[in-house]
Amino acid sequence: MDFLNALIALLNFVIIPATAYGSQLALGALGVTLIYGILRFSNFAHGDTMALGTMFVILITWGFQAAGIGFGPLPTALLALPFGIMLTAVLLIGTDRAVYKFYRKQKAAPVIYVIASLGVMFVYNALTRFIIGPDNQRFSDGERFIISAREFRDMTGLSEGLAFRTSQGITIVTAVIVVAILFWFLNKTRTGKSMRAFSDNEDLALLSGINPERVVMVTWIIVAALAVTAGTLYGLDKSYRPFTYFQLLLPIFAAAIVGGLGSPLGAIAGGFIIAFSEVAVTYAWKKVATYILPEALAPEGLVQLLGTEYKFAVSFVILIIVLLIRPTGIFRGKAV
Repeated sequence: MDFLNALIALLNFVIIPATAYGSQLALGALGVTLIYGILRFSNFAHGDTMALGTMFVILITWGFQAAGIGFGPLPTALLALPFGIMLTAVLLIGTDRAVYKFYRKQKAAPVIYVIASLGVMFVYNALTRFIIGPDNQRFSDGERFIISAREFRDMTGLSEGLAFRTSQGITIVTAVIVVAILFWFLNKTRTGKSMRAFSDNEDLALLSGINPERVVMVTWIIVAALAVTAGTLYGLDKSYRPFTYFQLLLPIFAAAIVGGLGSPLGAIAGGFIIAFSEVAVTYAWKKVATYILPEALAPEGLVQLLGTEYKFAVSFVILIIVLLIRPTGIFRGKAV
């Protein structure tokens, strides 16, 4: 019985939260790795793209809620998500035409793009704060739990309860669907194959008649979909605050680099590696240890390696280690 209680505590506080968080990081890292693999620069504005896109979703969600439009037990934000993606796609394509296209024509060095993306980041951040403000915003509705801790204890008779939030379930299911659609698109459609060819060898792709501007436009549309989906899921699961998305840039880049920058599969693997590392290192293991160890060996302290305020430090350490030991990442992406 104690072993089952320890397993439930592990599921409740480590495995389920880390899986949901890893799904969010994986979607964010996929956007970063697509831009790096196809457009060949590190987009430092990606975190604030997520914040701005999620802001669109929140504003539309509030409009739906005010009009009495809901989605039953599911969050109304899921109805607003396609509209947020469309608005963000228009914004990203417009930004590309106004900023990045000039540097593509000049065949500028990648570092120039990075500096330009920093400027875009500050503009996006300012727009988000100006429109919706810097404070936490609530936009979730619908059923809060798929199963609550009390319901689980009543069903099983265990002393430890399992709480599985609706936002966590939606995050995991949505991430699986989005990743499946993305891989199908990249591997089975003509446009997806053109994007892969452009990523592998730009000059050969141009000689084959591939339209580079079309590839760029489709890339930004996909990035908008990934960024807004990741940002909305993160906001539903945790909370929405613009500065939080700026902070997420570190674990998202760490996920992309750990998996292999430019490798979609690596971005997914990296997202879960970073998420499980952050959650495991900052979790207080006292409850699990108390269940599985003899009473005489039960710990008195929290058995916590780092406080939760240092979770992004875990991403930073992993990122540094990977850059020093294996710059191409697990799946041998493009070196940073």
